[in-house]
Amino acid sequence: MAIYNLFFEQKIPQPVEVIWDFIADPRNLRLITPPDLHMEIISKNLPPVIHPGLIISYTIRPVWGINTLWLTEVKHLKENEYFVDEQRAGPYKLWHHLHKLTPCDDYVLMSDVVTYQPPYGFLGSIANAAFIRNKLGHIFEYRRETLERKFGKVE
Repeated sequence: MAIYNLFFEQKIPQPVEVIWDFIADPRNLRLITPPDLHMEIISKNLPPVIHPGLIISYTIRPVWGINTLWLTEVKHLKENEYFVDEQRAGPYKLWHHLHKLTPCDDYVLMSDVVTYQPPYGFLGSIANAAFIRNKLGHIFEYRRETLERKFGKVE
């Protein structure tokens, strides 16, 4: 059973507090998720800012139009620097996602490290090679484009 790592980063020409305020609002998750996943946040009364222990429940349609429940928990957080969310229930056997912000001279470097393990052992490894890795790449590319439209792009 293989465990995979993906790394994404982008430079955003904004102060770190501006980017933190956006990514720390759990209601913005839907805005940076591709429409083809049909994400619906089903948690009620979400706070305007995440905190350790916050569990967010939502549905997505990752493949073949099948609705999947996903519960993630914010495990660790340091304001304006990073937070980690982990899957409690959902499509993966393991999901650990570090969101990190690094202030630079005139931009913020936003980094994501995703460690995941598909379900179903060997079949999950085949699915990862066939479509999971590409689907995750698509999700983070959509997010990159959405954040560039909202906050600008570093050339």
